[in-house]
Formats: sequence, C-alpha cells, structure tokens
Amino acid sequence: MAEDSSRDPTGEPSGHDFSRNLLKTLFHRKSKGKPNGKKPPTEEKKQYLEVEYTKVRVVDFDLKELVVLPREIDLNEWLASNTTTFFNLINLQYSTISEFCTGDTCQAMTACNTVYYWYDEKGKKTKCTAPQYVDFVMSLVQKLVTDEDIFPTKYGKEFPNAFETLVKKICRYLFHVLAHIYWSHYRESVAMDLHGHLNTLYTHFIVFIREFNLVDPKETSIMDDLSEVLCTPLPPAQNHVTER
Repeated sequence: MAEDSSRDPTGEPSGHDFSRNLLKTLFHRKSKGKPNGKKPPTEEKKQYLEVEYTKVRVVDFDLKELVVLPREIDLNEWLASNTTTFFNLINLQYSTISEFCTGDTCQAMTACNTVYYWYDEKGKKTKCTAPQYVDFVMSLVQKLVTDEDIFPTKYGKEFPNAFETLVKKICRYLFHVLAHIYWSHYRESVAMDLHGHLNTLYTHFIVFIREFNLVDPKETSIMDDLSEVLCTPLPPAQNHVTER
C-alpha cells in the first residue's frame, strides 16, 4: 500500500483540524477484538443503512461548510489540498480493514452489483482482486499527488491544464475504495468501532465531489441510498457523535 503523503494546508483551519483529528484517532484506535469478516452484506439487507449505524458520526456540524471554496483561495489549490487529504484519509481507513480484504475473501473489486476492472496506462482491462485493485489505486494516486508538476506545492508554480481531469480520475478511484469498504467490510468497521469515522469520511467526500462536480452521478448512483441518508443532517437529538 502507498504511504501517506502530506501537503501544507491552504484552506480554513476547521477542515484541516478535523482531518488531523481523524488521522490521530484512527492511528491510536483501540482494538475491540477481531471481527470474523466472513460475508458482505446482501443486496436485500445492507447493514450500513440501518439507523443504529447511520446515526453514528464523529462530528455534529454540516460538512458542507468544510468544502465551500474560500474567496481568497485559488480553485486548483483548494482541489489539490482537499484531494490529497481525502487520499490520505481513505488510504488510512482502508488500512484498518486490509487484513480482512484478501485475494480469497475479495476475489474481485466489487460494490453492490458492480465489478470494477483496472485499466493500465495502455488501456488494457484487467480483472483483479480487491486488494490488488486498491493497491493500484493508492500507488497511482501517491505518484500523482507527490509529483510537483501535477500537484505543485511551491509558490508561483502553475497547475497543469489537465489538472481538473486528473482530480476527477483520482476521486472516481477513491469512491470505488469507499464503496468496497461499505459493501464488503462494514461489519469489520463496526466490530472495531470505526463506522462513525467511515460515515463521516464518506459524507465529507460525497459533499466535496458534489460541490465541484468531480464524479459523474451515474458513477456514484450505486451508493445513492447511503449518500441520501448520510448527507441529510440528523436532528440534534438523534445525532450520536462518537467522542474520543
């Protein structure tokens, strides 16, 4: 798996404070015991849609406030900063269940009734296991976000003309990883008491890609039921915020 990369924060402090706190909590999580992680939830009954789980979050404010472009920030810089942060967080979230995502348990990269295939630089289509697919994703994104010609960090250096296209590609791949975690490894996330982090991360990511039209709605439609639930603010009395 690719190692985490970092980028100097360029947005509002609250968003980056939330990201740092999420990283810190996941790194220092206490094990609740090993989940067995046998079968993914079925199409008829999705555990991640049950109210007792969807109401668990790690923040109690509107995440849309974190993604709106500040007036003093360049759009490309904002996209770069947030995309890099989401890469780090999703990479980390996947790492918490990676020992249960193997070539035997996840023989294909699936989410709902969708099987994702990997396309190499020459456009060759390959069906691979979920851990192989995720490794391809994280390695590619790591390479892109650490390339100074694509994600410049030095003052005055311009973003490439194809930057937004690359950001959209990255976000599409990251969505696939999140969708697979929910579909195949939500039980493990619940067993480790990390579903609140997963719900918050997913909601934050969906709000971000919708704000800037970064992923085709047809691509994310397989998770529309979850997106609708999580992106609708809960009444204060029902919002169960996990305290750490």
